[in-house]
Amino acid sequence: MVYKTSGVCSSEIHIEIKENIIQSVKFIGGCSGNSQGISRLVEGMPIQEAIKKMEGIKCGFRSTSCPDQLAKALHTYL
Repeated sequence: MVYKTSGVCSSEIHIEIKENIIQSVKFIGGCSGNSQGISRLVEGMPIQEAIKKMEGIKCGFRSTSCPDQLAKALHTYL
């Protein structure tokens, strides 16, 4: 799936899911190091667990973050 982000530096997130397990995540734009770290941490993780860990994280003064946007994308998938 491709999710268009809002309120963050990345413009979209590409997510592959199989049987409710995250197979891969790729952020387009944003901070390369952080997005690669997030991607590696959630690979192999059940969707609900990833949502629970990332939902509500803020980035500085923003009301959302790339991890929070990934949680929103996963909610959309469900």
